[in-house]
Amino acid sequence: MGDRWYSEAVVYCLDIDTYADSDGDGVGDIRGLIGRLDYLARLGVTCLWLHPIHPSPNRDDGYDVTDFYNVDPRFGTLGDFAELLHQAQNRGIRVIIDLVVNHTSDQHPWFVSARSSPDSPYRDWFVWADHEPADRHQGMVFPGEQNETWTYDRTAKAWYYHRFYKYQPDLNFANPKVRAEVKKIVSFWLQLGVSGFRMDAVPFIIELTEPGNPDSPKDFEFLTELRQHVQWRRGDAVLLAEANVEPDELPTFFGDGGGSGNRIHMLFDFMLNGRLMLALARRDPEPVIEALRDTPTLPTGGQWATFLRNHDEIDLSRLTAAQRDQVYAEFGPEEHMRIYDRGIRRRLAPMLGNDRRRLELAYALQFSLRGTPVLRYGEEIGMGEDLSLPGREAIRTPMQWSFKPNAGFSTADPEKLVRPVIDAGDYSYEKVNVTAQRGDPRSLLSWFERMIRTLREAPEIGSGSTTHIDVPMPAGVLAHRADGPTGTMVFLHNLGTDDVEIDLGMLAAEADLPLDVLTDRQYGEVGKLDSLKLAGYGYRWIRLCRGDTF
Repeated sequence: MGDRWYSEAVVYCLDIDTYADSDGDGVGDIRGLIGRLDYLARLGVTCLWLHPIHPSPNRDDGYDVTDFYNVDPRFGTLGDFAELLHQAQNRGIRVIIDLVVNHTSDQHPWFVSARSSPDSPYRDWFVWADHEPADRHQGMVFPGEQNETWTYDRTAKAWYYHRFYKYQPDLNFANPKVRAEVKKIVSFWLQLGVSGFRMDAVPFIIELTEPGNPDSPKDFEFLTELRQHVQWRRGDAVLLAEANVEPDELPTFFGDGGGSGNRIHMLFDFMLNGRLMLALARRDPEPVIEALRDTPTLPTGGQWATFLRNHDEIDLSRLTAAQRDQVYAEFGPEEHMRIYDRGIRRRLAPMLGNDRRRLELAYALQFSLRGTPVLRYGEEIGMGEDLSLPGREAIRTPMQWSFKPNAGFSTADPEKLVRPVIDAGDYSYEKVNVTAQRGDPRSLLSWFERMIRTLREAPEIGSGSTTHIDVPMPAGVLAHRADGPTGTMVFLHNLGTDDVEIDLGMLAAEADLPLDVLTDRQYGEVGKLDSLKLAGYGYRWIRLCRGDTF
Protein backbone atom coordinates (compact mmCIF):
# COMPACT_ATOMS: atom_id res chain seq x y z
CA MET A 1 0.00 0.00 0.00
CA GLY A 2 1.28 3.48 -0.90
CA ASP A 3 2.21 6.29 1.45
CA ARG A 4 -1.31 7.66 1.26
CA TRP A 5 -2.91 4.56 2.70
CA TYR A 6 -6.42 5.93 2.33
CA SER A 7 -6.16 5.99 -1.47
CA GLU A 8 -5.97 2.19 -1.61
CA ALA A 9 -8.17 1.35 1.37
CA VAL A 10 -11.45 -0.54 1.60
CA VAL A 11 -13.63 1.25 4.16
CA TYR A 12 -16.37 -0.61 6.04
CA CYS A 13 -18.84 1.45 8.08
CA LEU A 14 -20.94 0.19 10.97
CA ASP A 15 -22.90 1.14 14.06
CA ILE A 16 -21.45 -0.57 17.13
CA ASP A 17 -24.90 -0.92 18.71
CA THR A 18 -26.28 -3.04 15.85
CA TYR A 19 -23.21 -5.10 14.95
CA ALA A 20 -22.45 -7.69 17.66
CA ASP A 21 -23.62 -7.93 21.29
CA SER A 22 -21.14 -9.74 23.56
CA ASP A 23 -22.92 -9.47 26.91
CA GLY A 24 -26.55 -10.23 26.03
CA ASP A 25 -28.05 -6.85 26.94
CA GLY A 26 -29.51 -6.37 23.46
CA VAL A 27 -27.05 -3.64 22.41
CA GLY A 28 -23.99 -4.22 20.28
CA ASP A 29 -20.71 -3.38 21.99
CA ILE A 30 -16.98 -2.99 21.46
CA ARG A 31 -16.12 -6.47 22.70
CA GLY A 32 -18.62 -7.91 20.25
CA LEU A 33 -16.97 -5.96 17.44
CA ILE A 34 -13.52 -7.20 18.50
CA GLY A 35 -14.87 -10.74 18.19
CA ARG A 36 -15.79 -10.06 14.55
CA LEU A 37 -12.51 -8.50 13.41
CA ASP A 38 -11.34 -11.77 11.87
CA TYR A 39 -14.47 -11.79 9.72
CA LEU A 40 -13.68 -8.27 8.54
CA ALA A 41 -10.05 -9.14 7.85
CA ARG A 42 -11.14 -12.10 5.74
CA LEU A 43 -13.58 -9.89 3.85
CA GLY A 44 -10.65 -7.65 2.94
CA VAL A 45 -11.52 -4.56 4.98
CA THR A 46 -8.55 -2.29 5.69
CA CYS A 47 -10.33 0.57 7.47
CA LEU A 48 -13.26 0.60 9.88
CA TRP A 49 -15.42 3.71 10.06
CA LEU A 50 -17.40 3.74 13.30
CA HIS A 51 -20.52 5.84 13.62
CA PRO A 52 -20.80 7.95 16.80
CA ILE A 53 -19.28 6.18 19.79
CA HIS A 54 -19.76 8.90 22.42
CA PRO A 55 -22.21 9.12 25.34
CA SER A 56 -25.56 10.37 24.08
CA PRO A 57 -29.29 10.48 24.92
CA ASN A 58 -29.63 8.75 21.51
CA ARG A 59 -32.44 10.86 20.21
CA ASP A 60 -30.58 11.01 16.87
CA ASP A 61 -28.74 7.66 16.82
CA GLY A 62 -25.77 9.02 18.75
CA TYR A 63 -25.30 12.21 16.75
CA ASP A 64 -26.45 14.18 19.80
CA VAL A 65 -23.28 13.99 21.90
CA THR A 66 -22.97 14.77 25.62
CA ASP A 67 -19.26 13.98 26.08
CA PHE A 68 -16.69 14.10 23.28
CA TYR A 69 -13.99 12.52 25.44
CA ASN A 70 -15.62 9.24 26.30
CA VAL A 71 -17.33 6.13 24.96
CA ASP A 72 -21.04 5.45 25.35
CA PRO A 73 -21.23 3.10 28.38
CA ARG A 74 -23.60 0.88 26.43
CA PHE A 75 -20.66 0.06 24.15
CA GLY A 76 -18.01 -0.39 26.84
CA THR A 77 -15.15 1.67 28.22
CA LEU A 78 -12.21 3.64 26.91
CA GLY A 79 -10.13 0.62 27.81
CA ASP A 80 -12.30 -1.56 25.56
CA PHE A 81 -11.89 0.96 22.76
CA ALA A 82 -8.10 0.97 23.17
CA GLU A 83 -8.17 -2.83 22.92
CA LEU A 84 -10.25 -2.58 19.75
CA LEU A 85 -7.62 -0.31 18.20
CA HIS A 86 -4.88 -2.72 19.19
CA GLN A 87 -6.64 -5.82 17.87
CA ALA A 88 -7.64 -4.08 14.64
CA GLN A 89 -4.05 -2.96 14.08
CA ASN A 90 -2.89 -6.55 14.57
CA ARG A 91 -5.05 -7.47 11.59
CA GLY A 92 -3.96 -4.59 9.41
CA ILE A 93 -7.20 -2.67 9.93
CA ARG A 94 -7.23 1.04 10.72
CA VAL A 95 -10.08 2.69 12.63
CA ILE A 96 -11.61 6.10 12.01
CA ILE A 97 -14.47 7.55 14.05
CA ASP A 98 -17.22 10.07 13.49
CA LEU A 99 -16.32 13.62 14.49
CA VAL A 100 -19.70 15.24 15.18
CA VAL A 101 -18.82 18.77 16.26
CA ASN A 102 -21.28 20.86 14.29
CA HIS A 103 -23.55 20.61 17.33
CA THR A 104 -23.93 18.98 20.74
CA SER A 105 -26.85 17.47 22.59
CA ASP A 106 -28.93 20.00 24.50
CA GLN A 107 -28.00 17.87 27.53
CA HIS A 108 -24.27 18.48 27.04
CA PRO A 109 -22.82 20.31 30.09
CA TRP A 110 -21.65 23.11 27.80
CA PHE A 111 -25.18 23.92 26.65
CA VAL A 112 -26.71 23.36 30.07
CA SER A 113 -24.33 26.01 31.38
CA ALA A 114 -24.75 28.28 28.36
CA ARG A 115 -28.51 28.51 28.69
CA SER A 116 -28.39 29.00 32.44
CA SER A 117 -26.98 32.53 32.39
CA PRO A 118 -25.74 35.24 29.99
CA ASP A 119 -22.59 35.25 32.12
CA SER A 120 -21.86 31.55 31.61
CA PRO A 121 -18.34 30.91 30.26
CA TYR A 122 -20.02 28.70 27.65
CA ARG A 123 -22.67 31.19 26.55
CA ASP A 124 -20.72 32.22 23.46
CA TRP A 125 -19.91 28.59 22.59
CA PHE A 126 -23.33 28.47 20.92
CA VAL A 127 -25.15 30.73 18.47
CA TRP A 128 -27.78 33.05 20.00
CA ALA A 129 -30.15 35.81 18.90
CA ASP A 130 -32.03 38.21 21.17
CA HIS A 131 -34.95 38.51 18.75
CA GLU A 132 -36.67 36.06 16.45
CA PRO A 133 -34.44 35.76 13.33
CA ALA A 134 -36.04 36.36 9.96
CA ASP A 135 -34.61 33.07 8.67
CA ARG A 136 -36.13 31.01 11.49
CA HIS A 137 -37.93 28.68 9.07
CA GLN A 138 -35.13 28.31 6.51
CA GLY A 139 -32.28 25.86 6.03
CA MET A 140 -33.79 22.77 7.67
CA VAL A 141 -31.79 19.57 7.14
CA PHE A 142 -34.74 17.28 7.86
CA PRO A 143 -37.80 18.75 6.12
CA GLY A 144 -40.99 17.13 7.31
CA GLU A 145 -39.46 16.33 10.70
CA GLN A 146 -38.09 19.78 11.46
CA ASN A 147 -39.87 23.11 10.91
CA GLU A 148 -37.32 25.65 12.14
CA THR A 149 -33.62 26.27 12.65
CA TRP A 150 -34.01 28.76 15.49
CA THR A 151 -35.72 27.86 18.77
CA TYR A 152 -36.58 30.12 21.69
CA ASP A 153 -35.18 28.94 25.02
CA ARG A 154 -37.18 30.24 27.98
CA THR A 155 -34.36 29.72 30.45
CA ALA A 156 -31.85 31.59 28.32
CA LYS A 157 -34.47 34.12 27.20
CA ALA A 158 -32.93 34.00 23.73
CA TRP A 159 -33.12 32.13 20.46
CA TYR A 160 -30.50 29.46 19.71
CA TYR A 161 -29.51 28.09 16.32
CA HIS A 162 -29.71 24.43 15.27
CA ARG A 163 -29.21 23.25 11.69
CA PHE A 164 -30.54 19.87 12.77
CA TYR A 165 -33.12 19.00 15.43
CA LYS A 166 -33.86 21.47 18.20
CA TYR A 167 -32.18 19.21 20.75
CA GLN A 168 -28.90 19.67 18.83
CA PRO A 169 -27.72 23.28 19.34
CA ASP A 170 -24.97 24.38 16.96
CA LEU A 171 -21.54 25.26 18.26
CA ASN A 172 -20.22 28.73 17.43
CA PHE A 173 -17.10 28.31 15.30
CA ALA A 174 -16.54 32.05 15.24
CA ASN A 175 -15.40 31.58 18.85
CA PRO A 176 -11.65 30.74 19.06
CA LYS A 177 -12.31 28.72 22.22
CA VAL A 178 -14.63 26.39 20.31
CA ARG A 179 -12.02 25.86 17.61
CA ALA A 180 -9.38 25.15 20.23
CA GLU A 181 -11.67 22.63 21.94
CA VAL A 182 -12.33 20.77 18.69
CA LYS A 183 -8.58 20.51 18.13
CA LYS A 184 -8.23 19.15 21.64
CA ILE A 185 -10.93 16.53 20.96
CA VAL A 186 -9.15 15.47 17.79
CA SER A 187 -5.82 15.26 19.63
CA PHE A 188 -7.32 13.06 22.35
CA TRP A 189 -8.56 10.39 19.94
CA LEU A 190 -5.46 10.53 17.77
CA GLN A 191 -3.34 9.97 20.85
CA LEU A 192 -5.49 6.97 21.71
CA GLY A 193 -4.75 5.52 18.28
CA VAL A 194 -7.48 6.30 15.74
CA SER A 195 -6.33 6.83 12.15
CA GLY A 196 -8.61 9.77 11.46
CA PHE A 197 -12.14 11.06 11.41
CA ARG A 198 -15.21 11.13 9.28
CA MET A 199 -16.34 14.72 9.74
CA ASP A 200 -20.09 15.16 9.89
CA ALA A 201 -21.81 18.15 8.24
CA VAL A 202 -18.61 20.02 7.33
CA PRO A 203 -20.32 22.90 5.44
CA PHE A 204 -22.16 23.76 8.66
CA ILE A 205 -19.02 23.54 10.81
CA ILE A 206 -17.40 26.33 8.83
CA GLU A 207 -20.58 28.43 8.65
CA LEU A 208 -20.26 31.65 10.65
CA THR A 209 -23.96 31.97 11.37
CA GLU A 210 -25.48 35.44 11.40
CA PRO A 211 -29.08 35.70 12.68
CA GLY A 212 -31.40 36.59 9.83
CA ASN A 213 -28.84 35.73 7.14
CA PRO A 214 -29.60 32.37 5.47
CA ASP A 215 -26.39 32.74 3.43
CA SER A 216 -23.95 33.33 6.26
CA PRO A 217 -20.25 33.37 5.32
CA LYS A 218 -18.07 30.26 5.50
CA ASP A 219 -14.62 30.21 7.02
CA PHE A 220 -12.62 27.58 5.12
CA GLU A 221 -9.53 28.64 7.02
CA PHE A 222 -10.66 26.50 9.95
CA LEU A 223 -10.31 23.40 7.75
CA THR A 224 -6.75 24.48 6.98
CA GLU A 225 -6.05 24.92 10.69
CA LEU A 226 -7.57 21.56 11.55
CA ARG A 227 -5.66 19.72 8.80
CA GLN A 228 -2.38 21.22 9.98
CA HIS A 229 -3.17 20.32 13.58
CA VAL A 230 -4.07 16.74 12.68
CA GLN A 231 -0.93 16.21 10.59
CA TRP A 232 1.34 17.46 13.36
CA ARG A 233 -0.31 15.12 15.85
CA ARG A 234 -0.33 12.08 13.55
CA GLY A 235 1.23 12.40 10.14
CA ASP A 236 -0.79 9.65 8.44
CA ALA A 237 -4.18 10.56 9.92
CA VAL A 238 -7.00 11.27 7.48
CA LEU A 239 -9.98 13.61 7.42
CA LEU A 240 -12.95 12.20 5.48
CA ALA A 241 -15.65 14.82 5.09
CA GLU A 242 -19.35 14.88 4.40
CA ALA A 243 -19.92 17.92 2.18
CA ASN A 244 -22.91 17.59 -0.11
CA VAL A 245 -22.43 20.91 -1.94
CA GLU A 246 -22.44 22.23 -5.50
CA PRO A 247 -19.64 20.83 -7.73
CA ASP A 248 -17.86 24.16 -8.11
CA GLU A 249 -17.53 24.41 -4.32
CA LEU A 250 -15.92 20.99 -3.85
CA PRO A 251 -12.27 21.89 -4.63
CA THR A 252 -12.36 24.53 -1.89
CA PHE A 253 -12.87 21.79 0.70
CA PHE A 254 -9.72 20.00 -0.48
CA GLY A 255 -7.45 23.02 -0.51
CA ASP A 256 -7.00 26.76 -0.95
CA GLY A 257 -7.03 28.72 -4.18
CA GLY A 258 -3.32 28.11 -4.74
CA GLY A 259 -3.98 24.48 -5.59
CA SER A 260 -2.50 23.13 -2.38
CA GLY A 261 -4.16 20.10 -0.78
CA ASN A 262 -4.04 21.61 2.69
CA ARG A 263 -7.58 20.94 3.93
CA ILE A 264 -9.67 17.78 3.75
CA HIS A 265 -8.00 14.59 2.48
CA MET A 266 -11.17 12.87 1.26
CA LEU A 267 -14.74 13.82 0.36
CA PHE A 268 -17.72 11.55 -0.13
CA ASP A 269 -18.71 11.75 -3.79
CA PHE A 270 -22.41 12.58 -3.49
CA MET A 271 -22.56 13.75 -7.08
CA LEU A 272 -21.32 10.40 -8.37
CA ASN A 273 -23.64 8.52 -6.00
CA GLY A 274 -26.72 10.23 -7.42
CA ARG A 275 -25.49 9.62 -10.96
CA LEU A 276 -24.84 5.95 -10.20
CA MET A 277 -28.41 5.54 -8.98
CA LEU A 278 -29.76 7.28 -12.07
CA ALA A 279 -27.62 5.08 -14.33
CA LEU A 280 -28.80 1.90 -12.61
CA ALA A 281 -32.42 3.03 -12.81
CA ARG A 282 -32.14 3.86 -16.53
CA ARG A 283 -29.83 0.93 -17.34
CA ASP A 284 -27.78 3.55 -19.13
CA PRO A 285 -24.18 4.52 -18.21
CA GLU A 286 -24.42 8.10 -19.52
CA PRO A 287 -24.97 9.68 -16.05
CA VAL A 288 -21.78 8.00 -14.80
CA ILE A 289 -19.88 9.16 -17.89
CA GLU A 290 -21.08 12.70 -17.17
CA ALA A 291 -19.95 12.42 -13.55
CA LEU A 292 -16.49 11.21 -14.58
CA ARG A 293 -16.20 13.98 -17.15
CA ASP A 294 -17.35 16.71 -14.75
CA THR A 295 -15.19 15.63 -11.81
CA PRO A 296 -13.23 18.63 -10.51
CA THR A 297 -9.45 18.35 -10.61
CA LEU A 298 -8.19 17.45 -7.14
CA PRO A 299 -4.94 18.62 -5.57
CA THR A 300 -2.22 16.06 -4.91
CA GLY A 301 -3.39 13.80 -2.10
CA GLY A 302 -7.06 14.62 -2.58
CA GLN A 303 -9.31 11.60 -2.86
CA TRP A 304 -12.96 10.74 -3.44
CA ALA A 305 -14.83 8.21 -1.30
CA THR A 306 -17.38 6.29 -3.38
CA PHE A 307 -20.47 4.56 -2.06
CA LEU A 308 -23.77 3.05 -3.10
CA ARG A 309 -25.36 2.83 0.37
CA ASN A 310 -24.28 4.66 3.49
CA HIS A 311 -25.81 5.06 6.94
CA ASP A 312 -28.27 7.74 5.75
CA GLU A 313 -30.79 7.87 2.94
CA ILE A 314 -29.78 7.75 -0.72
CA ASP A 315 -29.67 11.50 -1.32
CA LEU A 316 -31.01 12.44 -4.76
CA SER A 317 -31.05 16.19 -4.15
CA ARG A 318 -28.33 16.82 -6.77
CA LEU A 319 -30.53 15.34 -9.52
CA THR A 320 -33.22 17.26 -11.36
CA ALA A 321 -36.85 16.69 -10.37
CA ALA A 322 -37.40 14.60 -13.51
CA GLN A 323 -34.30 12.49 -12.84
CA ARG A 324 -35.33 12.04 -9.20
CA ASP A 325 -38.74 10.80 -10.32
CA GLN A 326 -37.06 8.22 -12.55
CA VAL A 327 -35.02 6.86 -9.65
CA TYR A 328 -38.06 6.89 -7.37
CA ALA A 329 -40.12 4.98 -9.93
CA GLU A 330 -37.48 2.26 -10.20
CA PHE A 331 -36.17 1.99 -6.63
CA GLY A 332 -38.64 3.74 -4.32
CA PRO A 333 -42.07 3.50 -5.94
CA GLU A 334 -43.98 3.67 -2.65
CA GLU A 335 -44.13 6.80 -0.55
CA HIS A 336 -42.99 5.06 2.65
CA MET A 337 -39.73 4.09 0.90
CA ARG A 338 -38.80 7.77 0.56
CA ILE A 339 -37.67 10.38 3.06
CA TYR A 340 -37.17 14.17 3.35
CA ASP A 341 -38.52 14.77 -0.17
CA ARG A 342 -35.06 13.96 -1.52
CA GLY A 343 -34.05 10.39 -0.77
CA ILE A 344 -34.69 6.66 -0.48
CA ARG A 345 -34.42 4.79 2.81
CA ARG A 346 -33.74 1.31 1.46
CA ARG A 347 -30.83 -1.08 1.12
CA LEU A 348 -29.51 -1.99 -2.31
CA ALA A 349 -30.55 -5.67 -2.44
CA PRO A 350 -34.30 -4.99 -2.26
CA MET A 351 -33.91 -1.92 -4.47
CA LEU A 352 -32.48 -4.14 -7.19
CA GLY A 353 -35.15 -6.79 -6.69
CA ASN A 354 -32.67 -9.15 -5.02
CA ASP A 355 -31.24 -9.79 -8.49
CA ARG A 356 -27.79 -11.22 -7.83
CA ARG A 357 -26.57 -10.21 -11.28
CA ARG A 358 -27.47 -6.55 -10.76
CA LEU A 359 -26.04 -6.53 -7.24
CA GLU A 360 -22.68 -7.80 -8.47
CA LEU A 361 -22.76 -5.38 -11.38
CA ALA A 362 -23.52 -2.40 -9.14
CA TYR A 363 -20.76 -3.13 -6.64
CA ALA A 364 -18.24 -4.14 -9.30
CA LEU A 365 -18.89 -0.77 -10.94
CA GLN A 366 -18.59 1.21 -7.70
CA PHE A 367 -15.37 -0.53 -6.64
CA SER A 368 -13.80 0.03 -10.08
CA LEU A 369 -14.37 3.79 -10.17
CA ARG A 370 -11.80 6.38 -9.08
CA GLY A 371 -11.61 6.82 -5.36
CA THR A 372 -11.79 4.75 -2.19
CA PRO A 373 -14.81 2.42 -1.87
CA VAL A 374 -16.97 2.56 1.24
CA LEU A 375 -19.14 -0.44 2.09
CA ARG A 376 -22.06 -0.38 4.53
CA TYR A 377 -22.26 -3.32 6.96
CA GLY A 378 -24.60 -6.07 5.81
CA GLU A 379 -24.40 -5.11 2.15
CA GLU A 380 -21.86 -7.87 1.63
CA ILE A 381 -24.53 -10.49 2.38
CA GLY A 382 -27.44 -8.66 0.72
CA MET A 383 -29.33 -7.55 3.83
CA GLY A 384 -32.72 -5.88 3.45
CA GLU A 385 -34.44 -3.03 5.25
CA ASP A 386 -37.28 -2.81 7.75
CA LEU A 387 -39.60 -0.09 6.48
CA SER A 388 -41.79 -0.38 9.56
CA LEU A 389 -39.05 1.42 11.50
CA PRO A 390 -39.03 5.23 11.46
CA GLY A 391 -36.86 7.27 9.12
CA ARG A 392 -33.27 6.22 8.65
CA GLU A 393 -33.61 3.39 11.16
CA ALA A 394 -34.98 1.26 8.33
CA ILE A 395 -31.41 0.42 7.22
CA ARG A 396 -29.92 0.29 10.72
CA THR A 397 -31.14 -3.15 11.78
CA PRO A 398 -28.86 -5.67 13.54
CA MET A 399 -26.23 -7.53 11.55
CA GLN A 400 -27.41 -10.99 10.51
CA TRP A 401 -24.73 -13.44 11.56
CA SER A 402 -26.41 -16.83 11.71
CA PHE A 403 -29.55 -18.98 12.00
CA LYS A 404 -29.54 -18.54 15.79
CA PRO A 405 -32.27 -16.49 17.51
CA ASN A 406 -31.85 -12.76 16.93
CA ALA A 407 -29.70 -13.60 13.89
CA GLY A 408 -26.80 -14.41 16.22
CA PHE A 409 -26.52 -10.70 16.99
CA SER A 410 -27.51 -11.04 20.64
CA THR A 411 -28.72 -13.58 23.21
CA ALA A 412 -31.13 -11.05 24.74
CA ASP A 413 -34.89 -11.41 24.64
CA PRO A 414 -36.14 -9.99 21.32
CA GLU A 415 -38.00 -7.14 23.00
CA LYS A 416 -34.74 -5.94 24.56
CA LEU A 417 -32.87 -5.57 21.28
CA VAL A 418 -31.71 -2.08 20.31
CA ARG A 419 -33.72 -2.64 17.11
CA PRO A 420 -35.64 -5.68 15.90
CA VAL A 421 -33.88 -8.09 13.60
CA ILE A 422 -35.44 -8.78 10.20
CA ASP A 423 -37.19 -12.10 10.80
CA ALA A 424 -39.69 -12.40 7.96
CA GLY A 425 -39.71 -12.33 4.18
CA ASP A 426 -36.95 -12.77 1.64
CA TYR A 427 -34.42 -10.86 3.77
CA SER A 428 -35.07 -12.58 7.10
CA TYR A 429 -32.01 -13.75 8.98
CA GLU A 430 -33.02 -17.35 8.31
CA LYS A 431 -32.47 -16.70 4.60
CA VAL A 432 -29.76 -14.04 4.67
CA ASN A 433 -26.89 -14.49 7.11
CA VAL A 434 -23.11 -14.83 7.26
CA THR A 435 -23.08 -18.48 8.34
CA ALA A 436 -25.18 -19.58 5.38
CA GLN A 437 -22.94 -17.73 2.95
CA ARG A 438 -19.59 -18.46 4.56
CA GLY A 439 -19.49 -22.04 3.33
CA ASP A 440 -20.96 -21.36 -0.11
CA PRO A 441 -18.33 -20.40 -2.71
CA ARG A 442 -21.14 -19.06 -4.93
CA SER A 443 -22.61 -16.77 -2.27
CA LEU A 444 -22.64 -12.97 -2.39
CA LEU A 445 -20.28 -12.86 0.58
CA SER A 446 -17.77 -15.11 -1.20
CA TRP A 447 -18.09 -12.90 -4.27
CA PHE A 448 -17.32 -9.78 -2.22
CA GLU A 449 -14.22 -11.46 -0.81
CA ARG A 450 -12.98 -12.30 -4.33
CA MET A 451 -13.82 -8.86 -5.66
CA ILE A 452 -12.02 -7.07 -2.81
CA ARG A 453 -8.96 -9.33 -3.20
CA THR A 454 -8.90 -8.39 -6.88
CA LEU A 455 -9.19 -4.72 -5.99
CA ARG A 456 -6.21 -5.01 -3.66
CA GLU A 457 -4.19 -6.35 -6.59
CA ALA A 458 -5.09 -3.31 -8.70
CA PRO A 459 -3.89 -0.24 -6.74
CA GLU A 460 -4.19 1.95 -9.84
CA ILE A 461 -7.96 1.98 -9.24
CA GLY A 462 -7.59 3.96 -6.04
CA SER A 463 -4.37 5.86 -6.58
CA GLY A 464 -4.23 6.22 -10.38
CA SER A 465 -6.28 8.18 -12.91
CA THR A 466 -9.67 7.03 -14.20
CA THR A 467 -10.97 7.93 -17.65
CA HIS A 468 -13.94 6.98 -19.76
CA ILE A 469 -12.98 5.07 -22.92
CA ASP A 470 -14.79 7.20 -25.46
CA VAL A 471 -15.44 4.85 -28.37
CA PRO A 472 -18.74 3.58 -29.81
CA MET A 473 -20.35 1.13 -27.38
CA PRO A 474 -23.47 -1.03 -27.38
CA ALA A 475 -26.36 0.51 -25.47
CA GLY A 476 -25.96 0.10 -21.72
CA VAL A 477 -22.19 -0.49 -21.68
CA LEU A 478 -19.67 1.62 -19.78
CA ALA A 479 -15.97 1.20 -20.61
CA HIS A 480 -13.35 2.95 -18.52
CA ARG A 481 -9.72 2.53 -17.57
CA ALA A 482 -7.46 3.15 -14.58
CA ASP A 483 -3.81 4.05 -15.13
CA GLY A 484 -1.06 4.30 -12.57
CA PRO A 485 2.57 3.36 -11.88
CA THR A 486 1.43 -0.21 -11.22
CA GLY A 487 -0.09 -0.56 -14.69
CA THR A 488 -3.43 -0.26 -16.46
CA MET A 489 -6.81 -1.87 -15.87
CA VAL A 490 -9.76 -1.79 -18.28
CA PHE A 491 -13.33 -2.22 -17.07
CA LEU A 492 -16.51 -3.15 -18.91
CA HIS A 493 -19.89 -2.97 -17.20
CA ASN A 494 -23.20 -3.69 -18.92
CA LEU A 495 -26.05 -1.90 -17.19
CA GLY A 496 -28.47 -3.27 -19.80
CA THR A 497 -30.10 -6.67 -20.14
CA ASP A 498 -28.88 -7.66 -23.62
CA ASP A 499 -25.76 -9.70 -24.36
CA VAL A 500 -23.32 -7.60 -26.40
CA GLU A 501 -19.95 -7.70 -28.15
CA ILE A 502 -17.39 -4.91 -27.75
CA ASP A 503 -14.43 -3.84 -29.86
CA LEU A 504 -11.52 -2.35 -27.90
CA GLY A 505 -8.93 -3.36 -30.46
CA MET A 506 -7.50 0.15 -30.43
CA LEU A 507 -6.00 -0.70 -27.02
CA ALA A 508 -4.16 -3.78 -28.26
CA ALA A 509 -0.91 -1.87 -28.79
CA GLU A 510 -0.83 -1.03 -25.07
CA ALA A 511 -1.59 -4.56 -23.94
CA ASP A 512 0.89 -7.02 -22.52
CA LEU A 513 -0.76 -10.43 -22.35
CA PRO A 514 -4.14 -8.98 -21.23
CA LEU A 515 -6.37 -11.20 -19.13
CA ASP A 516 -9.63 -11.17 -17.19
CA VAL A 517 -9.15 -10.80 -13.43
CA LEU A 518 -12.81 -10.48 -12.38
CA THR A 519 -15.87 -11.43 -14.43
CA ASP A 520 -19.47 -12.38 -13.90
CA ARG A 521 -18.88 -15.60 -15.90
CA GLN A 522 -16.30 -17.36 -18.07
CA TYR A 523 -15.83 -15.46 -21.32
CA GLY A 524 -12.81 -17.13 -22.90
CA GLU A 525 -9.57 -15.44 -23.91
CA VAL A 526 -9.31 -11.67 -24.06
CA GLY A 527 -7.24 -12.00 -27.22
CA LYS A 528 -6.76 -8.82 -29.24
CA LEU A 529 -9.57 -7.00 -27.37
CA ASP A 530 -11.53 -6.65 -30.62
CA SER A 531 -14.28 -9.15 -29.84
CA LEU A 532 -15.08 -8.94 -26.13
CA LYS A 533 -18.36 -10.57 -25.21
CA LEU A 534 -20.40 -9.26 -22.29
CA ALA A 535 -23.65 -10.62 -20.90
CA GLY A 536 -26.62 -8.59 -19.77
CA TYR A 537 -25.74 -7.12 -16.33
CA GLY A 538 -22.25 -8.50 -16.99
CA TYR A 539 -18.85 -7.08 -16.09
CA ARG A 540 -15.23 -7.71 -16.96
CA TRP A 541 -12.16 -6.35 -15.18
CA ILE A 542 -9.22 -6.78 -17.54
CA ARG A 543 -5.57 -6.39 -16.61
CA LEU A 544 -4.20 -4.65 -19.70
CA CYS A 545 -0.59 -4.35 -18.59
CA ARG A 546 1.59 -4.06 -15.53
CA GLY A 547 3.87 -1.14 -14.77
CA ASP A 548 7.64 -1.20 -14.44
CA THR A 549 7.31 -1.48 -10.66
CA PHE A 550 5.98 -5.06 -11.02
